[in-house]
Amino acid sequence: MCLGLPGRVMEKNDFSAVVDIGGTKREVSLMMMPEEVDVGEYVMVHVGFAISKMDPEEARKTLETLMDIADEIDG
Repeated sequence: MCLGLPGRVMEKNDFSAVVDIGGTKREVSLMMMPEEVDVGEYVMVHVGFAISKMDPEEARKTLETLMDIADEIDG
C-alpha cells in the first residue's frame, strides 16, 4: 500500500520545494510534477516527490483524516 500526504508549498525553486505537512516542513522534489506549482498551492507528496496538485479543501480533509487515524493508533 502506498500513502501520499498533502502538503502546502511554502518555498520553491526550479526542481524542489519546501512543503508544510501538518506543521512539519520537508523538502520535496518537483521533478515528477506534470504541471507548474506555485507557493501557497497544495500538492500530494509521495516518497519525497510532489506528484500532483490538490484542491485546498481536499488537502485539509485528507490531512485531518490522517491525523485522526494517527490519534486513534496512539490511544
